[in-house]
Amino acid sequence: MSIWLRLCVLIGMLWVAHGAAATSLVQHVATLKPAIVAVGSYLPTRRPPQSILGTGFVIGNGQYILTNAHVIPDINQSEREQLSVISGTGKKAKIHKVTLVATDTLYDIAVLKLKKGRLPAVILGDDARVKEGEDIFFMGFPIGQILGVFSVTHRGIISAITPNVIPQASARALTPALIKKLRDPFGAFQLDATAYPGNSGSPVFNAQGAVIGMVNKVFIKESKETILSKPSGITYAIPIHFAQQLLQQHKIAY
Repeated sequence: MSIWLRLCVLIGMLWVAHGAAATSLVQHVATLKPAIVAVGSYLPTRRPPQSILGTGFVIGNGQYILTNAHVIPDINQSEREQLSVISGTGKKAKIHKVTLVATDTLYDIAVLKLKKGRLPAVILGDDARVKEGEDIFFMGFPIGQILGVFSVTHRGIISAITPNVIPQASARALTPALIKKLRDPFGAFQLDATAYPGNSGSPVFNAQGAVIGMVNKVFIKESKETILSKPSGITYAIPIHFAQQLLQQHKIAY
């Protein structure tokens, strides 16, 4: 076989591999999108009545939802405000009332349960197998409802597996919670894909479409006010086994 022919064969194989990878991601997005929900609250007298504060994803039998603890709002029950999630997209979006089942503030995890019905669910993977440089993607609602009820997919890699602590410039910035983390930090996934505030709680998928983590914070270079105009591109995710531990404690199948 000539060098030219070998080169043509190699190029052809690369194109086929690229096409297969692209097709796989397209298929994953189509399959997983129905399980991604917007998390917030519903208040009939508010305009709009639904607020979106973060992202969640449906697990197990289709009744339970995982998200970040920090996106759960303080509910004003006297004004008939209720915890809720939104499934579907655009004009087909549907509001579901939910209840808070469990929280873990240390690992920033919350479990919600649908009051009625079930939704398509995702599969939780094994984060012990995750390697630096591995391809990942996550889905959610960046900057909440400003872009409408349309979940967005971001793609990247696992940049690093690092302690879930960002060094502080001075001792005055230390809080009791941060001191506890400094004493006993846990490994988190650093991603090179940019996330925004509404992505809190977004599921991080591996190439096979299984959840290996959950977005919980973005490193901000300057201030919270500049996160949209000057995103850092450094996102952190909690390994999914911490959520699995919480589910096991409350005997919730996943």
